[in-house]
Amino acid sequence: MIELTAVPSAQTQNRKVVLAIDDLHVWFELRRFGFGHVGDVKAVDGVSFEVHAAETIAIVGESGCGKSSLMKAILGLYKPTTGSIHFEGRDLSKLTAKEMHWYHSHVGYVQQDPYGALPPFMTVQKILEEPLIVGNVKDSKERIQRIRKAMDEVKLNPVDDFLPKFPHMLSGGQQQRVVIARAMIMEPRFLVADEPVSMLDASVRVEILKLLRGLQESHHLSVIYITHDLSTVSYFSERIFVMYAGNLVEKAPVRQLLDNPLHPYTVALLTGTSEPDARNAETFKEIPPGEPPSLVNPPSGCRFHPRCSKFMPGICDVKEPPEFEPEPGHLVACWLYEPKN
Repeated sequence: MIELTAVPSAQTQNRKVVLAIDDLHVWFELRRFGFGHVGDVKAVDGVSFEVHAAETIAIVGESGCGKSSLMKAILGLYKPTTGSIHFEGRDLSKLTAKEMHWYHSHVGYVQQDPYGALPPFMTVQKILEEPLIVGNVKDSKERIQRIRKAMDEVKLNPVDDFLPKFPHMLSGGQQQRVVIARAMIMEPRFLVADEPVSMLDASVRVEILKLLRGLQESHHLSVIYITHDLSTVSYFSERIFVMYAGNLVEKAPVRQLLDNPLHPYTVALLTGTSEPDARNAETFKEIPPGEPPSLVNPPSGCRFHPRCSKFMPGICDVKEPPEFEPEPGHLVACWLYEPKN
């Protein structure tokens, strides 16, 4: 088991807000034969949250829930349909091209597939030097110093042995270390990690998670950790946001959510976790049948209601639930927790 300690959520609230997302919608228009509008894919549909300085949050959910679209909007690759993303108080949608260049130099990105993320025709030195050149670091001596420092931090030692190698000459874990070194080379203040261990062997996952946690602590990084695997979030995150069909359905400090999941979908996710805990056999017994809904025509009301074992007719299928707070710091979008007057 990975020995990592999360910072208590009470401390989080006193930190500066680094990233603020307010009612974010990312829709993709569908056209018939390239002309007539026939609908929209509502990949992200009303998401709001904040990330504080030196905080790690995890966004979890099954494939197709909108995690990747949310991530690409945060990276500035997708423009919001409505809503806003603010980084250190600056609205990304209002930044000029030059200002976006500044933003990208302060945001690191760790891809899911290290082999696919690394150009096969470039050596490790060239791969790590490229963002420095793009970032206008003109001194070649400074570039090689920063390359060596980044490689040493991700434990690609001895450095001289790895500098001339091509990606195919590295193991999967070594490739992911190069990806992480590239994400850190510009000394970012914010890091997006997109399922950074899902393509790696189980033994290597532990090492990479420890490495990311160490970098987060030593550089005081804010991190968004995107994953579908709840068995790793307790070792790397302080808060968990559960995403389903373009919405965030539950938000809570990590231990609070894992010990007391409230939304039926969160319970379903925990059913499929690989965490070797015998209590799971008694606590989480059933995975709801069915598939995630179409994001072109999502169900009315709560989007999980067609699969929910606690479905209440006339309520869950009629009106979309707001966020309720059954316990301090634990938010859940489910009519089961509507306060009774």
